[in-house]
Amino acid sequence: MHPTILAAFFEFSRTAVSMSAAGLALLVIGLLAAKNNIAQARGLDKIVALTNLCFAIPLAVFGALHLSAGSSLLGMVPRYMPWRVFWVYFVGLALIAAALSIATRIQVRWSGLLFGVMMFLFVAMLYFPSAIKTGARITWTIVFRESSFGGGGWVLAGIAMGGLRGRGKHLITVGRVLIAAAAIFFGVQHFLHPLGLPVVPLEKQMPAWLPGRAIIDYLTGAFLVVAGVCFLLARKTRMAATYLGSWIMFLVAVIYVPVMISALADPSTAVKVEGLNYFADTLLFGGVILSLAHATPDSD
Repeated sequence: MHPTILAAFFEFSRTAVSMSAAGLALLVIGLLAAKNNIAQARGLDKIVALTNLCFAIPLAVFGALHLSAGSSLLGMVPRYMPWRVFWVYFVGLALIAAALSIATRIQVRWSGLLFGVMMFLFVAMLYFPSAIKTGARITWTIVFRESSFGGGGWVLAGIAMGGLRGRGKHLITVGRVLIAAAAIFFGVQHFLHPLGLPVVPLEKQMPAWLPGRAIIDYLTGAFLVVAGVCFLLARKTRMAATYLGSWIMFLVAVIYVPVMISALADPSTAVKVEGLNYFADTLLFGGVILSLAHATPDSD
């Protein structure tokens, strides 16, 4: 690697260092906690065994962003809220705590439940009013994205509370419907905007070096719509979630990891943070999808 490129890559900002370190720490913690489940699983069930890990890493990344760059996020807190700075850092600490709980599977009934409540509050207070006011595609995408994240948290809480045959069945049902709505919405967006980065259809486009960009988006869109319908109807949920979740993990590995590495090599802190955010968003949505596979019995 050329010395200039190498120097740029390691010219990390404090925010990027914090986010990367938090993600790597949760990767190690989550792998240690899940190693027995991964070893015992067979075939694609090994991917399903990574559910909590895929959930926890992004929460740690986002939590580190709040703690290391709180001032830049202050504008997201409604002006009518008292102690606005406090809420930025409180959310960061809450995300870190939820990440540790979910990765280690300790008190997930509470961390998943409260994380879901927090996401729904974000939607109600921030994104849904803005989406109604502006009608912007990206804002509506964020509404469905945050709702699905909250739904995934409730699915994990429902699993910890006994699953579909226990007290957690209602939480899992609500989560399944929210995730289904997001999957169908995202899938349709892939057909309308077939060159964007796949899975969570935001503004960033796929890199030019990637072959068959439109094909990747159309295929991902089809997977999302079909799986979303399965989730909505509660038919073949485990199979659809396992295949879709595995496809998302594949895309994270072959598209989002290179995009993130390229962003981290950029001297701009904003570009680094954007690359980390896109990676974490997609990984978290993959964990959300896998949570449905984890919640559904093999007999489905």
